[in-house]
Amino acid sequence: MNTPLSPPGSARTEGSSVRIGALVPLTRPGWVEAGQHLLAGLELAVRDVNDAGGIGGRPLELVVRDTAADPHRASAAVDELAGLGVAALAGEYHSVVARTAAARADALGLPYLCSSAVLDALTEQPTRWVARLPPPQSRGWRTYADFLLGAGHSRVAVATQPSVYWATGTRILREYLAARGGTVIELDMSALTPAAVCDELVENRATALLLLVGHPEPAVPLVKAVRRDRRLAEIMTGAPAGQPEFAEWATLLGDDGAAIPFLRYLPERLSPLGARVETALRDRLAEAPSFVAFEGYDTIAVLADVLRSHGADRARTAESWPRVAVEGTRGLIRFSRTPGISVWQWAGTPIQVVDRDPVEPDRFRVLHTG
Repeated sequence: MNTPLSPPGSARTEGSSVRIGALVPLTRPGWVEAGQHLLAGLELAVRDVNDAGGIGGRPLELVVRDTAADPHRASAAVDELAGLGVAALAGEYHSVVARTAAARADALGLPYLCSSAVLDALTEQPTRWVARLPPPQSRGWRTYADFLLGAGHSRVAVATQPSVYWATGTRILREYLAARGGTVIELDMSALTPAAVCDELVENRATALLLLVGHPEPAVPLVKAVRRDRRLAEIMTGAPAGQPEFAEWATLLGDDGAAIPFLRYLPERLSPLGARVETALRDRLAEAPSFVAFEGYDTIAVLADVLRSHGADRARTAESWPRVAVEGTRGLIRFSRTPGISVWQWAGTPIQVVDRDPVEPDRFRVLHTG
């Protein structure tokens, strides 16, 4: 039986529940481990909300759809979830997928709180319907560029693949470093083998190589090739997009996966709420939670607060973004309009550059904060 579409601007409860739609990459070619951590955070927060009485006495329900990192699949899921009467949309890890979801949510008048995607241009035009927790890519990657310069790296190579996300990251790095006397050398992984990349690094006298590529392919074989090339013993390998955050990285690369700095959106110290959530997430995941799991938890914490205060009306939810003041796992969450950003943005997202300790690869070292 087909479910009838809700009237524009309305949200429907199924039985006595208030429903939130969740977009999560749970199958390949999506980054499945990131999706699992995101979902764990979302689900834990829903459990906590319901344990505290739900939304005005009604349980909160998460309606999950797997995007598999496919923008078309995500767009169809947004349409379906809107038709099911969800009060709001949450989630997504992949920036290109989140951009499609945000555009569709904007067109449908469906509030969307983006959990993890960082592309500055999440929508083509300013929208009142979409808010975001992670920092825009320009802020995060400039912080990473500051780290590179502070570590003495001004000749930086980027191994990249065709994607608006990687292309945008390359442009941010190039412009920021060029203004400070640095150089970015772009290496196209669609045309080069890992061995050829090593040759290019030597020829161009690069002191750092950044992995702007997919995981595990071609990131893992590229790291192995660089680590085994004696000519590159002094080169720093980095991954601003966060590939080393997840346990699979350490499993696939072992010691080779250590000392590769990446961006992580965690504070120096978690709040008391964050510490409690960290313990619960560790139990749920059977491993240390990534920052993505905390992003998932904070997404539901914000939406639950809005729904308690303003009900499940979609327009009132969208109007509430500038009035949000929610204590999340990583600090007080407020949204504002940021120049050049088309969505409501949490401007206070904490940013760290960290790596895995070569002596103890399961431990992370904080190298820089922004």
